[in-house]
Amino acid sequence: MKALISILIPAFNAERFVARAIRSALAQTWPRCEIIVVDDGSTDGTLAIAQGFESRTVTVVSQPHQGASAARNHALALSRGDYIQWLDADDQLGPDKIERQLGLSVGPQPHDVLLCCPWSSFLERPERAWFEPTSLWCDLPPIEWLLRKMEHNAYMQTGTWLVSRQLTEAAGQWDPHLSHDDDGEYFCRVILRSTRVAFVPDARVYYRRPGMNGLSFVGQSSAKLDSKLRAMQLQIGHLLRMADTSRARAACAAYLQTSLLTFYPERPDLIARAHEIARSLGYQLEAPRFPPKYAWIAPMFGADVAKWVSLRLPRARESVQRAIDGLRRFEEAI
Repeated sequence: MKALISILIPAFNAERFVARAIRSALAQTWPRCEIIVVDDGSTDGTLAIAQGFESRTVTVVSQPHQGASAARNHALALSRGDYIQWLDADDQLGPDKIERQLGLSVGPQPHDVLLCCPWSSFLERPERAWFEPTSLWCDLPPIEWLLRKMEHNAYMQTGTWLVSRQLTEAAGQWDPHLSHDDDGEYFCRVILRSTRVAFVPDARVYYRRPGMNGLSFVGQSSAKLDSKLRAMQLQIGHLLRMADTSRARAACAAYLQTSLLTFYPERPDLIARAHEIARSLGYQLEAPRFPPKYAWIAPMFGADVAKWVSLRLPRARESVQRAIDGLRRFEEAI
């Protein structure tokens, strides 16, 4: 009998997108899938829309608002699958994503192999998504994967992973205290419990680029900034416990340096903490610098204004592009 796949969808105020996410799960060519949607106390129509898909294949439950990690843990507790497929409520899976990944899962201990695949970002039309390969888009040993992630500031989107039940149980639950980069911390634990990260180039995942109200947008949220540094610190600790080498320490310092601007200038306490972590690794961080296109703003109007513009201007541009993309999608539909 073919393996059962649990496709787990946490959802919060996702009424515009959740139906597309569920449809992409239902469209999987792999014959044995269960779909579990956990509504995390939405205040819009998310729950009602998800309930419209309920069947023998689709289970929908609701909980008081506790955050994405708690919703994922709830979904996992209800699941029965041999493999776990995480899917955020605004993203979509390619129809043969799971089938292509499981076609590679062979060998005497397939449950030790962690499967991932290409992902692309889109605004409104996934068919217009663009794929941008990184140094992680290949088969890698677990330690090398994490080193490259930190050295190059690269990552894999949550939906790309297909995780065996054994690896899932070995990694433990999602950390409900993290409100940002919870996926980075969680999959760091999963990766370190695998024997190999296998990249399946023909599978596809489509990641909707978040607006300023999206959960993955950090902005100047104090809670998310706290969570980001905490998640980074945990990932550094996970890696060094497995490989405390000169390259690993350098990679961790590079990871901190790249992210330092995220905390500047509003959180000098987090910047000081990042410097402290770097010193414990034997490195000294440089002062955070704005990208050249925004660097001129700081001397003239202050770092606060430069940070505000650097965050809002790209998102405003995306909002216009999103509106145009949505209009074209509507025109194509009629």
